[in-house]
Amino acid sequence: MNRTAAVHVFNYLDYRAYLRDFYQQQKEEGRSFSFRAFAQRAGIRSFNFLQLVMKGQRDLSAEMATHFARGCGLKAHEADYFCELVAFGQAKTSEERNRAYERLGRFRQFRAAHKLEPAQSAYHGTWYIPAIRELAALPDFCDDPKWIASALRPSISPAQAREAVETLCELGLLVRDPSGKLRQSEALLTTGPGPLGHHAVNYLRVMMEQAARALDDVPRDERDISALTLCVSERSFEQIKERIDSFRQELLQLAEIDRPRDRVIQIGFQLFPLSNVIQGAK
Repeated sequence: MNRTAAVHVFNYLDYRAYLRDFYQQQKEEGRSFSFRAFAQRAGIRSFNFLQLVMKGQRDLSAEMATHFARGCGLKAHEADYFCELVAFGQAKTSEERNRAYERLGRFRQFRAAHKLEPAQSAYHGTWYIPAIRELAALPDFCDDPKWIASALRPSISPAQAREAVETLCELGLLVRDPSGKLRQSEALLTTGPGPLGHHAVNYLRVMMEQAARALDDVPRDERDISALTLCVSERSFEQIKERIDSFRQELLQLAEIDRPRDRVIQIGFQLFPLSNVIQGAK
């Protein structure tokens, strides 16, 4: 954390990160602050509970979240936002997380601090916005909502196409060149390594829904959707994950050098366990 930066709860989407920065700021300002002092302010018995929560070793109940808000000196809307932030961070399912995220979006201060969040949410939660970004890479791309709407499969409305282009420009994923033509700001866009965030999970869910629709809407000779159910060792499980990652990188490189391009496609990979690890297997 920057020493000169003030810690404002509305700037955060991770309540543990907020608590860590809050604690560090209190220490840097030379105040007589400790885990014991925080517990007293929050009205809780455990003096090291704040430390455990910051490390991710303990979660907060709804009641305990209000105590922590008090310990951080948060009042009114700030305290309410912190409690919603806890609910967002501890949601067990994507549906719960999406509902919590919607509640965060009701705070005016959140919208001011995270101006691109609505656009990011729309990008990852609407199948045709990423598709339109890729459509812009075609040599015959036409910056016309009617053309864009009819080029997609399934087609969308011109109004949806217009809003999608505005979202892509707002995020900086599409830009206009000196001649005024829309183009991609970067050739490739990936989520990168590490755990998937809220928006990326929504993107995967939306695209898997599109894959399910394609089973009925797309002729068999224009798609390849298949599945395998296998019994493997833990070692083979890890090797399969590595090979999927390697193949995904190959496809990215292929798409980057491929010319001429004439369509946008979606490729999905799913690997997940259908049983627990059975101990004692030989």
